[in-house]
Amino acid sequence: MAILVHLDDKLHERRMTLTELAARVDITVANLSILKTGKAKAIRFSTLEAICAALECQPGDLLAFDPTQPPQE
Repeated sequence: MAILVHLDDKLHERRMTLTELAARVDITVANLSILKTGKAKAIRFSTLEAICAALECQPGDLLAFDPTQPPQE
């Protein structure tokens, strides 16, 4: 997938676990794990907003576009 997710890096920077973030944004750890591993096919703006608020970051800190990667089918 050409969209890369840097959630793991941001969690590490903030010294926060996935479980702690899940509790703060009221999302299951399983769903955050899907996002973290780049397996998510979509994300709601409200979810992205909640994650950015909890991690004190911008959407661009979490997501990136890599045109060298094959598009998702």
